[in-house]
Amino acid sequence: MFEASDKPRLFGLPCGVDYPREVVRGFMERMAGASPERVARAQIIVNTSKLGRAIGDAFGGYAPGLKPRIRLLSRLPDDPVFHDLELPQAPLRQKLDMARLVEAFLAREAGFAPKSGIFDLADSLVSVVGELHEAGAGSEALEGITIPNASRHWQESLQFLGIAFPFLDRETGGVTAEARLREAVERLADDWVLSGRDDPVLVVGSTGSRPTTALLMEAVARLPQGAVIFPGADPHVTPRVWATLRETGHEEHPQKRLVSLAETLGLGRTDVMPWSDGAPFDDVRNRLVSLAMRPAPVTDDWMREGPKFAGVGAIAATTTLIEAPDIQTEATAAALVLREGVEAGLRSVLVTPDRDLARRVTAELDRWRIVPDDSAGVPLNQTAPGRLLRHVVGLLGQRITTEELLVLLKHPLTATGASSAGFERGFHLLWSREMEVHLRRRSRAYPTIEDMRAWAMSEKRDPAQAEQRQVWVEWVGQILPLFVEAPQVAIGAHLDRVLDIAGALVRGPMGESDAELWAQGPGRAVRHLVETLAATSEAGDVMSVQAFGDLFRALISRETVRDPSPTHPGVMIWGTLEARFLDADRVVLGGLNETVWPEAPASDPWFSRDMRRQAGLSSPDQKTGLSAHDFQQAIGAREVVLIRARRNAETETVPSRWVSRLTNLMEGMSGEGKETLREMRARGERWIERAKMIETPEVRVAPAHRPSPRPPVDARPRQLSVTRLETLIRDPYEIYATRVLKLNKLDPLTRSADARDRGTALHTIMERYLSEDREETVEESRARLLAVAEAVLAEVDEHPATARLWLGRLRRITAGLVDAERARKAKGDIVALEAKGAMHVPEVDFSITGTVDRVDRHKSGGLIIYDYKSGTPPTAKQVGKYAIQLDVEAMMAVAGKIDGVAPESVVELTYIGLNSALKLFERAVSDVDIETMRKRLIRLIATYDDPATGYTSRRAMQSLGYVTDFEHLARYGEWSDWDEALPEDVS
Repeated sequence: MFEASDKPRLFGLPCGVDYPREVVRGFMERMAGASPERVARAQIIVNTSKLGRAIGDAFGGYAPGLKPRIRLLSRLPDDPVFHDLELPQAPLRQKLDMARLVEAFLAREAGFAPKSGIFDLADSLVSVVGELHEAGAGSEALEGITIPNASRHWQESLQFLGIAFPFLDRETGGVTAEARLREAVERLADDWVLSGRDDPVLVVGSTGSRPTTALLMEAVARLPQGAVIFPGADPHVTPRVWATLRETGHEEHPQKRLVSLAETLGLGRTDVMPWSDGAPFDDVRNRLVSLAMRPAPVTDDWMREGPKFAGVGAIAATTTLIEAPDIQTEATAAALVLREGVEAGLRSVLVTPDRDLARRVTAELDRWRIVPDDSAGVPLNQTAPGRLLRHVVGLLGQRITTEELLVLLKHPLTATGASSAGFERGFHLLWSREMEVHLRRRSRAYPTIEDMRAWAMSEKRDPAQAEQRQVWVEWVGQILPLFVEAPQVAIGAHLDRVLDIAGALVRGPMGESDAELWAQGPGRAVRHLVETLAATSEAGDVMSVQAFGDLFRALISRETVRDPSPTHPGVMIWGTLEARFLDADRVVLGGLNETVWPEAPASDPWFSRDMRRQAGLSSPDQKTGLSAHDFQQAIGAREVVLIRARRNAETETVPSRWVSRLTNLMEGMSGEGKETLREMRARGERWIERAKMIETPEVRVAPAHRPSPRPPVDARPRQLSVTRLETLIRDPYEIYATRVLKLNKLDPLTRSADARDRGTALHTIMERYLSEDREETVEESRARLLAVAEAVLAEVDEHPATARLWLGRLRRITAGLVDAERARKAKGDIVALEAKGAMHVPEVDFSITGTVDRVDRHKSGGLIIYDYKSGTPPTAKQVGKYAIQLDVEAMMAVAGKIDGVAPESVVELTYIGLNSALKLFERAVSDVDIETMRKRLIRLIATYDDPATGYTSRRAMQSLGYVTDFEHLARYGEWSDWDEALPEDVS
């Protein structure tokens, strides 16, 4: 295959060629005339299975015959020749063993990290062990680190890294996959040398960024018939640039790995030979990018070579720069570019490391029913079976809330195994939604079987389904207790419990199979994860439900699965690794902003840069260099679209350093370069305009006006409670929504205690306290009030923390409350508490109802009406205009329309505000003018009996910031409180 040479063989293929096809073409040209047996003995070692498949497909373009053996680098230890290699310890077993040591360390060093991070810390340490094994280092690499004058953080980190010492040595830590691969590569290299093997061996696709891979590449390059084919080798690297890259540093340059590999092999710039004569798609663009990527010490080449750069205008027709105003426009523009490629019959690819952008583009492509082939797949924890198991695991050991129950019941896999008549999933969803409304209306934070049975028995819509509903409710009720227990048991027991609950949910009330949980690709991936965890759990690891939940979520979040649904053959989304071997007509490079591409260097919690150097580990800048290499390869495609967003969700963005270099170079190199850049941006602006057009609605909806609906008089309410009269004055639209449209606001699924709950509790406390009349001292009275408060608030079991807060507040005002109550008792005797009242006003044929908090009879004669407020009582000005509740109750009392209260004049009206200041608002007898109040009430009702009067939204709000329940219906925000209301007849 190769002529004899005393130099290692290092070949390169330039950016922008079909790498798999050129690898195969060069191989077949060199093996022309070789015997089939020699071809079959040849090996091509690839770094990814995707590249292996692409090379295998490329061989399909040649005449039938024996083909070389294509081997995956990571599978080399599985070769039968290495049968004596010890199998590696299962990764999960290793993590669990490491987690046990981390837990013991945290027990000794309590302030180092929270216990909730045990598995994340263990996972991080396992990665450190793997990285050290890849570098061929052991515990001595960590023991030899010195950190003089370092901060305390690195001292503590080095102490924590001591946990990994047992795992770095085979005798105590077993064999890791990284150590096994390195040993296999070392033995393979020795075998090649000792055997004098002359069969062709090629290493393709790798850049040597990993120590084990670099070791293999060095060994193969030195074989008599071995060679390394470097992807994305830049033939335009000048001697000056090569010499600069030979120096320490410059890891962020895309050709740094090529230079380092060549130097390791003792080769110079001219020794890197072209593998084939395949020409790149656009050599002008490649030369321009090579110049733009020059490392900092030689960036002055721009001044010398830029003005002499000829033909840069040739790239204008195939290169577009889109600088979108925001991330949504970026996604829409990218989708439009891909869609146009479909219409033109092009093979189009979006290359980006930004998964958020990839998901947005996928959503945008759905406009045209285009499903791209996404190489990254879907995170397993976001698939249907993954989400169900994640929900179940997260709820173990907890009392299930209404919201959490409905999440489980509405999951797309729940009740999919129920096939009996009357128990199909459609009925399951119907009953779930109806029960949700029932629980919302009753503000049930924690549903009980009694609540659900009450719903099943009270439902009257379809009596024929009553029996099925009751069976369904009992099924739900049997599942709820399965979550509550929180034992500390073995992993296997936790896992069995999770699978039992998930299986019961999938089977449904009468189902027999949970097969849907394990169906298709996501289900099979979940089953594999569960089986792996079950096999590992044989060691009997015991942990709490919280620790098991942390473990399970950590495992499932790291797995991905390919979506099995059909995809469009002409639209793909690739990560940057696949871009090394791309074969596409149009390539969109998305997410070209700093911290995205290139990604911001991750903060290493365990090693400083100097510590990594001492341990023999790679520099963090190497990842930036690999990203730069991926960018340089991807931009060599036939047609390239560079796209970025000027602003993300939070702030202005910074363009990727490579985009900045390219645009700055073109801006200053020459008039032709500046004009080419202008054309690239102009093409991008056209895509931005199209993106804005597609997001602009065809029909613009005018802002709503302030509503004031005028329903027919016979549809208007003929009865209101005394508390709703103020609402009729302040916000008539709410009365229209509730009494005319019959709309009611549903409580949220998980509702926190609010002023309504506080008011209800306080009313109950005062009712129970006042209902018992006894002779007692002040201290006894205070103690009894607190005892009543404790008993009432103990019944608020859905909000125990809030109840305790209220109790503390009551303790502070108990003395003032009891003293004020004793003064009221001296003024008069209690006649009624929480008394119902109803009164008809014949002049307008209208009824008033309500509950009067308290009525006393004054010792001098006449009634005193009290109303308890959980907050600050209304002011005198508010009472005069809006808060007419007590005045109307006085009318009812005088007319004898309050239960248990004989008709009598009213001498006093009093609001009692139960706040920390115990503020009282009292009205003297002279202010109680029943006749004036009656006329005012009649005038108010008659006004809304007039067909010309509308129910205006937010007519007289107490403050502009006041929020009502029906603002969304009134489209408040499209109009303001000072806009004029426009009455409108409705029917």
